[in-house]
Order: sequence, then structure tokens, then C-alpha cells
Amino acid sequence: MSKSIILLGATGSIGVQTADIIREHENDFSLKGFSAGKNMEVTRKFIREFHPEIVCVQSEQDAIEIGKEFPEVSVVHGDQGLIETATYDADILVNAVIGSVGLKPTLEAIKLGRTVAIANKETLVTAGHLVMQSAKEYGAAILPVDSEHSALFQALNGEKREQASRLILTASGGSFRDSARADLKDVTVKEALNHPNWSMGAKITIDSATMVNKGLEVIEAHVLFDFDYKDIEVLLHRESIIHSMVEFHDTSVMAQLGTPDMRVPIQYALTYPDRLPRPEAKRLNLAEIGKLHFQEMDYERFHALKMAFEAGKTGGTMTTVLNAANEQAVAMFLNEEIKFLQIEELIERAMHNHKVVSKPDLETILHVDAETRKTVKNMLK
Repeated sequence: MSKSIILLGATGSIGVQTADIIREHENDFSLKGFSAGKNMEVTRKFIREFHPEIVCVQSEQDAIEIGKEFPEVSVVHGDQGLIETATYDADILVNAVIGSVGLKPTLEAIKLGRTVAIANKETLVTAGHLVMQSAKEYGAAILPVDSEHSALFQALNGEKREQASRLILTASGGSFRDSARADLKDVTVKEALNHPNWSMGAKITIDSATMVNKGLEVIEAHVLFDFDYKDIEVLLHRESIIHSMVEFHDTSVMAQLGTPDMRVPIQYALTYPDRLPRPEAKRLNLAEIGKLHFQEMDYERFHALKMAFEAGKTGGTMTTVLNAANEQAVAMFLNEEIKFLQIEELIERAMHNHKVVSKPDLETILHVDAETRKTVKNMLK
């Protein structure tokens, strides 16, 4: 039976690769609606190809133009339009937007008992307790799309959760994994965007270079799988072949392996509990690769990862501050307003100055998020 999909963040890296999967399996999936931000070229292309019923764009002006061009499509815009799209009748919501803008639409879709395939880690970092509580209350399934969390999900599948003792997330190390901290003082945006293994959007590539991304994933793993932070480890694995591992209390370790291709975990989230073939995809050839390398994480070198563990252990609104400060600082770096190492400096200052609210409601989270962004902006003045 064909599954209908709503895709938030269709023009980003995960969104485009989700469209590839829908294209490859046109008899199994249909794109019923999507959100597209500001990229009108891809928006038009997707409307012509997939014939969606609803489309959300960022600006009202773009919505008016697209609406005139495609009168058969319901075109909405802005934050309210994003919620309208997320809650449109479909089988699966794929949340692939970047940043905490994905939070409200996700919570509203969960209230409908919708299956949510989540690639928007900021939603789980910012308000993971609300998302998981709500999913339990309304019977909604939350399926991970990130390669690491998909790997953990697959390794835990069919196992007894209480017999798993440790989660091991692998990290490529990002664009500067072989650089000392002293060498990062004057790196350019272009250098930071040059990831050795994965093709991703700008924000997540910078997050990978700072290792904030892995920190967000640690918090996400805690939220999704309910493991204590002392039982979550990060291992440097430069080939990105083992996507993550679970150790059980009999010392067995289950790992999920594959080529660095985001379409694999995306497709698994869409087909779960089944799997569909990918005849055109590159197969993993371990003989050809020959060796896999692993190193312990250096938390002084990758200071942002250490801060993320601290934020997670502190809990409450501290993870909201970590995420909001990072989003603001990364935007400033991409805009060449600050230097690379200032990203983590600004995050650390924001965390240091924050008074934690231990069990925040949605209103508090959104307030802390907005205030943190303002604070980080003002730090430059």
C-alpha cells in the first residue's frame, strides 16, 4: 500500500534526498505536501514533478505567486502555514527543517497520532521531553532519520532494552578532525564547509566541524532511547562506515554498517518495519575499504562536544540554550561576522549566564530560545 508523505524542509539536503527515495519508489510513496522556505526554483520543480496538494513557502509574496502559477495547489506561508502543512492528512510527516522552527509543527502533528520521521534534531534537543511525552500520550511513532540514531534504532530492534548497557555514537570528526585547536583560529567558511565524508547543508556541516552536531546527537540519543548520559559514548571513526553501535550487558556489540549515504536511513524511516530494495545504491565492500579506524574522543580538542554533554546532564532549558546559541553563532559565522572558534565561545557564555528552568513548558522553551538568540547577537556589541 502506498504511503502518503508530508515533507518539511524539502529543498534542504535531507529533503532533496527524501525526494530521491520517493522518486525511486513511486509506487510505494506519494508526496502529498511539502514546505520549501525561500527556494522557489526547487519548489516549482517539485510541484510539477510530484503534484502535491499543499505547499508552504516562507514569504507571503512567494505564496501569492506560486498560488497563481499552480491554482490546483493549496499554497500557505510562514509559521502558521508550516503547522497547516505538518498537520495535513497523510501517513508520515518527515521533519527535515533546520533549527527549532520544526518544533511547533512536530508537536501539532503528534497530537493527530501521526508517524513522524525526524531529521530535525533541534526539535528533540530543544524540547525532547515534550515531544516524547506527547508521542506517548497520542500514540504517535517517532522514527529517527539521522544515520546514527537510525543505526541505534536498528541495533536495538527486537532486543530487550533493559539488556542494553551502552550506546556508542560514531563521529567522522568533521572538516578539521586532523587540525589542532591552534590551527582553527583563522579558518574560512569555505574550509569549514569542506566535509570529508558527507554531503550536507551549510549549517549541519559547520556543526559537524565544531562537533556541536555530535553533541546534539548525544542529547537526541538520550531523548529517543532513554539512556543515561554516562551510558552514551562518542567514538571518532573517520570512514563513517559504522554508523553507531549498541553494547549489551553480555558484552555483545551490535553495529549497523553501510556506505555514507543518507538515503539509507531516510528510506528505512519511511518503510519501517519493512525494507525496500535500492538497486542503484552503492553496496558496502569491506574488502575494498580494507581497514576501519577508531579513536577516543579528545574532549579538550572538541570542546563543544564536552559542552553538549554538560548541557544534557544539566537538562531543563540548558539544552534549549545550547541549541539556540549555536544556531545564532553559526549564522553569524556563515555571515563572516565572527571567527570559527568564537562559535563555541558564544555558546559557552550563553550557557554560563543562563538560569535553568528544570521542567519547562512550550511557552518557556520558546521564550528562552528567542532570548538566547538576542543575547548571543548582543555579545558582539
